[in-house]
Amino acid sequence: MSDQERGSLGERGLSGDPLEELKALDREARLLEHSGAVLSWDQEVYMPPAALDERADQLALLQSLAHQRDRSPRVGELLEQLRAEEAAPEGLEGIFLREKHRSYQRSCRVPDRLVRDLARTASQGQNAWVAARAENDYERFRPWLERLIGLNRELAEHLGYRDCPYDALLDQYEPYTSTAEVAGVFRDLREGLVPLVRRIASRPVPDQSFLRKSFPLEGQKQLSREVMVALGYDLDRGRLDSSAHPFTTTLGSRDVRITTRFDERAPESGLFSTIHETGHALYELGVAEELAGTLLAEGTSLGIHESQSRMWENMIGRSRAFWSHWLPRMREIFPDQLEGVSLEHFYRGINRVEPSLIRVEADEVTYSLHVILRFELEQALISGDLPVKDLPDAWNRGMKDLLGVEPRDYSSGVLQDVHWSMGAFGYFPTYALGNLYAAQFLRALEKDLPDLWEGVARGEYAPILDWLRRAIHRHGKCRSAGELVREITGGPLDSAVFLDYLWKKYDEDQGR
Repeated sequence: MSDQERGSLGERGLSGDPLEELKALDREARLLEHSGAVLSWDQEVYMPPAALDERADQLALLQSLAHQRDRSPRVGELLEQLRAEEAAPEGLEGIFLREKHRSYQRSCRVPDRLVRDLARTASQGQNAWVAARAENDYERFRPWLERLIGLNRELAEHLGYRDCPYDALLDQYEPYTSTAEVAGVFRDLREGLVPLVRRIASRPVPDQSFLRKSFPLEGQKQLSREVMVALGYDLDRGRLDSSAHPFTTTLGSRDVRITTRFDERAPESGLFSTIHETGHALYELGVAEELAGTLLAEGTSLGIHESQSRMWENMIGRSRAFWSHWLPRMREIFPDQLEGVSLEHFYRGINRVEPSLIRVEADEVTYSLHVILRFELEQALISGDLPVKDLPDAWNRGMKDLLGVEPRDYSSGVLQDVHWSMGAFGYFPTYALGNLYAAQFLRALEKDLPDLWEGVARGEYAPILDWLRRAIHRHGKCRSAGELVREITGGPLDSAVFLDYLWKKYDEDQGR
């Protein structure tokens, strides 16, 4: 045990209680992670470009220190003393020991040098991605992508895997889930989506021209703030800013921040991004207070996290009931732009289904096809079957095959997403998994709240948030994704529920 660890724990007087000592070490690792999140948030929102190199070193140091805390020999001694490997995952103490033991084992497999290299390269690569995307220059980003893929391959080998290297990377974001399981679910999802997309494509495309007028950004920001607060977001525990790619980040149990991006001629883009990120933030802010400061105080998986954002954004935020309340307010802010636009016209416009190039702006029917493409491509990148130099062509072919559209340039194609520049391989499938989880949760929610949609039409969201906090948020990582789904719905993850939701909304047109 290092002198630094002895000093920090000695000040707390916890050395006589192994469980409290373990919690103290875990708490320090979480503080280091949150400190790094502050710097990452600043890099995306306010940091001047010239500060990049030192910021990369700062982030690498903080992640390295957190990693050292997680893999400290003292942590191993305490886990052994507490017989964590044999602990029954029942009760808060048992669950904490199970997850801490799992985290410790993973941390011990990864050398500190690799943690530093990944953090530094991701920070620099993200900056290179922003510039490459702005300049439509894939070759500018390609060397960084090659390095990040190489580092992720090395990470997978250290972590270990059952069937393929991608298993190890996926497990970082969707614990206890395998590549084969996701591939099977996505196969069923693709088979169900294709005929629906074809059926919708045979009909006239709803008019969206009223959304392509000039909507001043200040009015958009005002509407976004009003909506996010109405949904339950507490501005005393967070804030809304703008960034190149919308995101939510947790800087502490009482500091969860949101960013979005606004387009003067696409007001729905900024608003729905804000609602989406609000869903993430509400999850983080709803974790039980007793879990604060521990590794259990976060979403159990990114698929479950995405279920919260996609439910609020699409299933509630794009419903007729939601806009029967908010369209009058939007007309007050933008009277000229929305003059003569009825609720039905607006509802159909924001739910327009049309294959498009940009994932974050895709409709909820075609969105999962964007994710399936990325899932397949990054598996091929990690396995080495797809050279990085050939990625743009593979991307374009995949878009043509799955969606019938082809990118006009790199920025609307292979360079549109931030995830690979962050080194986040294994992240993408969680988005489509989130759609599936959300549909099953919504079905349970409607059963428990029979007047759900009447309340939405009145602008009353507290009953929904209360239900989500009781069923999902408060548990943090105490329940796995699979356990939550079975506990709430009585069955496993099932793409059929999401497909049923889509067919009813877009074919039978019984929309809410």
